[in-house]
Formats: sequence, structure tokens, C-alpha cells
Amino acid sequence: MSMLQEFKAFAMRGNVVDMAVGIIVGGAFGKIVSSFVADVIMPPIGLLLGGVDFSDLSITLKKAVGETAAVTLNYGKFIQTVIDFLIIAFAIFMAIKAMNALKRKQEEAPAPPPAPSRQEVLLTEIRDLLKRS
Repeated sequence: MSMLQEFKAFAMRGNVVDMAVGIIVGGAFGKIVSSFVADVIMPPIGLLLGGVDFSDLSITLKKAVGETAAVTLNYGKFIQTVIDFLIIAFAIFMAIKAMNALKRKQEEAPAPPPAPSRQEVLLTEIRDLLKRS
């Protein structure tokens, strides 16, 4: 098997395609959550804390000199990223919890009785024939 054919077989397996779709959707979901945190959640929190914009919170380690930019420790962006993570983690937790609940319902559903074996079918036919005679 050539390397190209082997790679094609690997890439077309269901798990790899499902993982790729998950990564793409997850990236888009991350952008939505980042916007939600930055544009909806953080402004009211900043307002409650006296008009603080978390993304602007930083400590200047070295002031700008001429063309050289200042060296800053941007802990506000870190706080915002932590809140993004917590929201994403909570949303994933809720989705998995819902999937597990659906899975439990499917497992609890009564399984249909197994089909009778070939011997049981033959014996039933013989019994029915004997009853008719």
C-alpha cells in the first residue's frame, strides 16, 4: 500500500473526521464565548467594580523608551481568558450531562425479548400440529 493510499485510509476513518468537525465547531464556539465574555459579561462586572475594564488591567514592568514599547504584565486579559475557559467548561459539562442522561434513558428502556431459537420454533410447530390432530 502506498503512503498516499495509507494516509487516505487514515484520514477517511470516521473518528478522524468526527474529531476534525469537533475541533472546527469548538473553535467557533470558543470565539462565541470569548465575545460573550468580553462584550456581555465583563462590562457589567467592570461597572460594578467602579468602571474597570478588565482587558486594560496591567502592571508596567518597564516604561516605553523612544521606539521601544513598554513591557507590561497584562493580568486583565488573563482574568478574561479564565472566565472564557470557565464558561466553555461549564457549557461542555452541561452538554455531556445531557448526553449521559439520554444514554441512561436508552439503557433503561426495556430490551425486546430475544427471538425464539430454531428448536423452540420447530417444537411450537410440532405442538400446534399435534393440537390440530
